[in-house]
Amino acid sequence: MAKEKTVFVCSGCGYESPKWMGRCPACNEWNTFYEEKLTKQVGSKYEKKKEVTPMVLMNLEGKEICRNSTGFSELDRVLGGGLVNGSLVLLGGEPGIGKSTLILQICDKIKGEGKVLYVSGEESAEQIKLRADRLGIHNEDILFLGETDIGIIEEAILKEKPKLVIIDSIQTMYSDEITSAPGSVSQVREITSKIMRICKENAITTIIIGHVTKDGNIAGPRVLEHMVDTVLYLEGERYFSYRILRGVKNRFGSTNEIGMFEMQDKGMCEILNPSQILISEREETPPGSIIVATMEGTRPLMVEIQSLTSTSVFGLPRRTANGMDYNRLTLLIAVLEKKVGLNLGNQDVYVNVVGGIKLNEPAVDLGVVLAAASSYKNIPIPKGSVAIGEVGLTGEIRSVNFIEKRLKEVEKLGFQTCIIPENNKKLLKESYKLDIIGVNDIVDVIKKMGLR
Repeated sequence: MAKEKTVFVCSGCGYESPKWMGRCPACNEWNTFYEEKLTKQVGSKYEKKKEVTPMVLMNLEGKEICRNSTGFSELDRVLGGGLVNGSLVLLGGEPGIGKSTLILQICDKIKGEGKVLYVSGEESAEQIKLRADRLGIHNEDILFLGETDIGIIEEAILKEKPKLVIIDSIQTMYSDEITSAPGSVSQVREITSKIMRICKENAITTIIIGHVTKDGNIAGPRVLEHMVDTVLYLEGERYFSYRILRGVKNRFGSTNEIGMFEMQDKGMCEILNPSQILISEREETPPGSIIVATMEGTRPLMVEIQSLTSTSVFGLPRRTANGMDYNRLTLLIAVLEKKVGLNLGNQDVYVNVVGGIKLNEPAVDLGVVLAAASSYKNIPIPKGSVAIGEVGLTGEIRSVNFIEKRLKEVEKLGFQTCIIPENNKKLLKESYKLDIIGVNDIVDVIKKMGLR
């Protein structure tokens, strides 16, 4: 006997309420509740459940994780060494960023390792075939299924026993057991739960493609990201060819790694030396430009920071940050005004990170400060210089981590001078073919760079 129940579900977090609410008490979002009709089977309360016996953790034997290479060394880096058998991977990104292109190339690169089942609820077989021809896909073990019913998909997976399953996309799938529309909170949660059960029971690696909202988050309830083993985001500007694959959750590896790709006519091409690509167009050293050494996981990256200052025509000067935190920029400008005496109160200050990279670590503070001072004074920073260091509110230059890796990358790319915190310089164990300048505070570094 079936019993119908009407509930109101929050589209942001999946919180359920018997009545409509203006504000969700779980995620504090406004106007996110919508009505759903759920059908639940009512069983006997005396139904016997299977018995489960807890096991002693120390008596269990740890098994080595079996990984399979995706054919992309950059993707393997983000995953922690490759795809784990039976893992559930969620890949998100904006429309047109290249998610389906990257996944189809992975299907081709694992040729000879087993069947691949590509399930698409958005594109037809003809559309997938046209893309495969354009990308030069030749794997004859790729099976296509254009279906959105999870019941039919489950039967196909159990029948074919593929090595890899692709679900494109999770928001288009639906289950007959739930009456709400495809893409709703209940549907996404139920579909992911069923896929995870099939994936784990049969040791089938599954990659789910998910849509993102205007805020850049995976569409659907947050519980979706908690259910999967790995969450990857493909980032980048649509009008730039470079793409960054970033891991935000990984049960089998680090979440600090990134992989860089370039979108070309024949699909995604991995960039093995991102630093050289990001600074390749920088031939001269104009005022307001400097190179910084940042870390993305265990990989050092050389990135160019540009700054522009101009006299404000309004009473309130503008501060614009592209690729870094806006509040961090205003803090650094305040330190320049207070400690160095630069009159930036009547100046519009613009800072841009070249290449579409987003910098979050404080080790780039020194580069931002030098770029802004260089633009204001209209004096170029000496050619071949790299800046590394965190700037404190009192103007001190604080030490950063991974200084040895950063310096090796600076030396490898042929730079001559590197400005680092004095405390980092004292602890260096190796010698470098660099002119390493140690600085204690912001006044010291401005004076040594000739920007007074």
